[in-house]
Amino acid sequence: MTAHRMNSLRLALMLALFVAALPAIGAAQPIAAPGLCGDPTADGKITVTDALITLNKAVGLEVSCPPLSCDVTGGVDGATVGDALSILRVATSVIDADSLSCPTAVRFWNERLLDAIRLDTPRPTVHARNLFHLSVTAWDCWVAYDTGINAAPYLVEETGAESGSVEAARSKCISYAAYRLLKHRFTVSPGAAQSQAAFDSAMDELGCDSTVTTTDGDSPEAIGNRIGEAVIAYGATDGANEAADYADDTGYAPVNEALIVSIAGNPMTDPNRWQPLSLDFFVTQNGIPLPIDEQEFISPNWDNVTPFALVRPAPGVPYVDPGLPPQLGGEGDPEFRDAVLEVIRMSSQVDPDDGVIIDISPASTGNNALGSDNGVGRPVNPATGEPYPQNLVKRADHARVLAEFWADGPDSETPPGHWNTIAHKVTDDPRFERRLEGTGEELDALEWDAKLHLALNGALHDGAIAAWGSKAIYDYSRPISMIRYMATLGQSSDPAGDSYHPDGLPLEAGLVELITAASTAPGERHAHLAGREGEVAVLAWRGNPSDPETEYSGVGWIRAQAWVPFQRETFVSPAFAAYPSGHSVFSQCGAAVLTRITGSEYFPGGYGEFLAPAGEFLEFEFGPEEDIRLQWATYRDAADEAGLSRRYGGIHVRADDWDGRVMGATVGETAYDLARQYWDGSRAR
Repeated sequence: MTAHRMNSLRLALMLALFVAALPAIGAAQPIAAPGLCGDPTADGKITVTDALITLNKAVGLEVSCPPLSCDVTGGVDGATVGDALSILRVATSVIDADSLSCPTAVRFWNERLLDAIRLDTPRPTVHARNLFHLSVTAWDCWVAYDTGINAAPYLVEETGAESGSVEAARSKCISYAAYRLLKHRFTVSPGAAQSQAAFDSAMDELGCDSTVTTTDGDSPEAIGNRIGEAVIAYGATDGANEAADYADDTGYAPVNEALIVSIAGNPMTDPNRWQPLSLDFFVTQNGIPLPIDEQEFISPNWDNVTPFALVRPAPGVPYVDPGLPPQLGGEGDPEFRDAVLEVIRMSSQVDPDDGVIIDISPASTGNNALGSDNGVGRPVNPATGEPYPQNLVKRADHARVLAEFWADGPDSETPPGHWNTIAHKVTDDPRFERRLEGTGEELDALEWDAKLHLALNGALHDGAIAAWGSKAIYDYSRPISMIRYMATLGQSSDPAGDSYHPDGLPLEAGLVELITAASTAPGERHAHLAGREGEVAVLAWRGNPSDPETEYSGVGWIRAQAWVPFQRETFVSPAFAAYPSGHSVFSQCGAAVLTRITGSEYFPGGYGEFLAPAGEFLEFEFGPEEDIRLQWATYRDAADEAGLSRRYGGIHVRADDWDGRVMGATVGETAYDLARQYWDGSRAR
């Protein structure tokens, strides 16, 4: 007897004993859609047999138990013993069938896409588009079987045959459409082999025959294949240049020569314009080595991509114009200099040994006016009526966790993907009810997910178009270029002092100082910089430690000409212009949609949370020293923190963040308004 079978028998015995110990055994519970949540036998009832099938699947036996019927405890983690127990409790009337929570086909395939994104080159623009197009396949499949609200399809109008379970037909249609699209989109990527195998395996898990490619007839398979093909064809003509792997076709070229990061100093042709970086080798934030030694601007052509809801005010005008960012030596010069000082100041706050403790609870942080950091928190959790408890942490641990958590999502799914995971966590919260805009009857899970993903990913797709359109127009510099350039010129605070230049770094005692013979004397703060007298020093992060598993660098006085952001040494800064911050735009898009669709600005229960375990979470240096629980009262609070994190990470200045927040909120609201028209059928077919 195999070990798997022995385990299965042991667990089956445990289940039998559990059943015997129940105070009362009720009849099997009927469900509305045979073959779906909790009913792997597809007989329209949830029985002990369904629990045993799920148990066998959980221990690795070859049984038919699709995730949409066996993964009943929320999330998308496959069949587990816990799922079997939950199904058993329903079968024996201990709990109601409504308590089961299986992934919908929309959610299931969205998770498969997120997995593929994590294995691919992290291009936020490309993946925002992938997420949106996948959401279109799901929405158009859902509408194909709509007989109630007369919802409007986005791209393809189909009418499914009315036979059997509508939910089952929709799920099958979505699976075939999603499979065709994802197989096409991930034929060439660093993780192509793994992703392609995962898509095939997903169809097998669902009990779908991936070799069925017919587009003839009105079966769910045929309709799904037609919708998938239509979205693929649409993607070939939407302006993204997909056929050439999204290569730039606008003729963009940087005005500045590349900055060689390993060499101090930085002469620039124009300090207000983007500068590519040159490293010995680049590694993406999700660990993929790139075969380049100099950055190329990612997606300067994205303004040409067909949007979801954006409308261009006039030919040649940005969809949403954030205005000119502060210019060194031009309009906004004081703001430029102040923003550079702020980045250096934030870089000086990542030393866990500095002893600074702060409260990061919603009682003290968040509640900002849009496009600002002026919030002072909220005194009361509206869900409980009680004050938010303090959350006291080391300032440096908080800053370091922010910089990594929000970088590309906790699992490198890029910012658009990260906001999908946030939306999923909200939906999975047991306190959450799927009431559209917080009112009316609760929607079934499939309808909710189809509507949520269309609005959310439509907004994120438009956020990429609006943000990168402005990035290409304003072509704004990154902090590493700004700081090194100004430091190379000297200091700008004392015209009578050494190393003066009107465009040099402003001096600030204890943060930005001139290196002098006195300050480099033995025992003085700049002693280790002896021989650099006349240069500018900054109190900042020292760079990557030699052993990131056990060490953190802390801060110290370093040459300003050699300053680096709080990033991995093989990444340093993203390969595109800074203004506006993509993180800020994407995050405000996500926050706007979640606020509107849920009918509340607050996370379920009045706060959202993420745990960064002590000594485990950070990747390019050791930390955090203690558990850090990031907490947010509202979706916008989380979005604001995402923007702020890029300033702690040293890759954006204040204007990038604040103006990006305003842009993202505008784009998110516009996308949501249009999505509603598709939901209620008021959008012209």
